[in-house]
Amino acid sequence: MKHLEVVAAILEYDGKILCMERGQGKFDYVSFKYEFPGGKIEPGEAKHTAIERELREEMDVHVSVKESDLYMTVHHDYPDFSMTMYAFYCHLDKPDFVRKEHVDAKWMTPEDMPTLDWAPADVPIMKKLSGK
Repeated sequence: MKHLEVVAAILEYDGKILCMERGQGKFDYVSFKYEFPGGKIEPGEAKHTAIERELREEMDVHVSVKESDLYMTVHHDYPDFSMTMYAFYCHLDKPDFVRKEHVDAKWMTPEDMPTLDWAPADVPIMKKLSGK
């Protein structure tokens, strides 16, 4: 089974977290599910550098991330691949971004995040943030 190493950003502004909805994809089980933005780590790339690059490419968001900003690591097996996701907590000074790869985006309080339909790999992060 193919294994992916990915990064995700928990983007916080004014006490709310940015939740992004995926569009139709190759796999129905993650299509139109909410997730934390991010993507694959390139060969030889540091995790914190990968999240900076992904946010720049996908959202025009410029953040400075340190390895110590790692919030949690999730291991998840999907039917067609497995993944290790490194989630970094990033505070934003302003809520501005460009939605390039997602069909919807919502700023939500951590308590309200469980009302969304999350991609399975993102659920443990959402639960830890929301305390549920």
